Amino acid sequence: MVRKYRVGILGATGTVGQRFIQLLDGHPLFEVTALAASDRSQGKPYAEACAWRLSGEMPSGVRALEVAAPEPPLDCDLVFSSLPAGIAREIEESFARAGYPVLSNSSAFRMDRDVPLVIPEINHEHLSLIERQKRERGFDRGFIVTNPNCSTIMLALALAPLHQRFGVEASVVTTLQALSGAGYPGVPSLDICDNVLPFIEKEEEKIETETLKILGKLRGESIEEAPMKVSAQCHRVNVTDGHMAAIRVKLKRAASLEEITDALASWRSLPQELELHSAPSHPIIVRTEPDRPQPRLDRDAGGGMSVTVGRIKPDPIFDLRFVALSHNTIRGAAGAAILNAELLVALEYI
Repeated sequence: MVRKYRVGILGATGTVGQRFIQLLDGHPLFEVTALAASDRSQGKPYAEACAWRLSGEMPSGVRALEVAAPEPPLDCDLVFSSLPAGIAREIEESFARAGYPVLSNSSAFRMDRDVPLVIPEINHEHLSLIERQKRERGFDRGFIVTNPNCSTIMLALALAPLHQRFGVEASVVTTLQALSGAGYPGVPSLDICDNVLPFIEKEEEKIETETLKILGKLRGESIEEAPMKVSAQCHRVNVTDGHMAAIRVKLKRAASLEEITDALASWRSLPQELELHSAPSHPIIVRTEPDRPQPRLDRDAGGGMSVTVGRIKPDPIFDLRFVALSHNTIRGAAGAAILNAELLVALEYI
């Protein structure tokens, strides 16, 4: 019989916290046994503390769980964190120091030199930084592993097979990001109706820096950033779920559109080999229709864990251009952290 690990969720009442609960319902490896949130929710049953905003019913297994303060100890073996960056750093480190593996969706630790910033299909070997982290921070059994920003995940997954096969010299990305990425209640209706917002705080910087770390090489106990340049512009659009990106790429080696399409469509990696529960069979799905991908039609591809790529064309300034789309709260947030946790169990870090 497969062991089930008890998990806690920090920030359990928020948009991403709810997505964690939804995705973990019936999971073969993980069972939610602890929930933590802000002062106004503490001491209440989750069903009373949380205004459920996702489709479908709140899972029955969490309804009666009492919401605790986000501090150790919690009745669990590991924690998933969807805490805001402003408070995540202190709280997440306190859990790691208390012996809990922390799977963080927050940006607080992503760029720390001893913290793995992981997309399992791309850089699972970066998990070896855990040993350096434990040693330098004085952790015993606990540690912190992060997943990237939602748009970074989409871009990095699209670039990874191209970088592996042809080398990527530079990429320019323009994002059209869904409202759910701003949390709930999010962007005021009068700001987004009949409008596009051409600014999302710190989003462009996250994409430009995180991508280089993820696509970088492990050298001893350090990450050597990928030798490429990334330029990003980010926009908030009136779509509920599903981030889209128009991506242009300069390759180091010339490649035909057929080679590029094959590199994307045929790409598989360790999560697929290990048949991890949350891993899509096709990390990248290539669409050939002239008007795909679209958020409403493609955000749930691969259970929300696949990146859909379409409109692959030569570019007169760079080498190629295409459009990518992924579900920002599944592959871009909760699903990414859960896949990281599944990999950590498979590789016996947990």
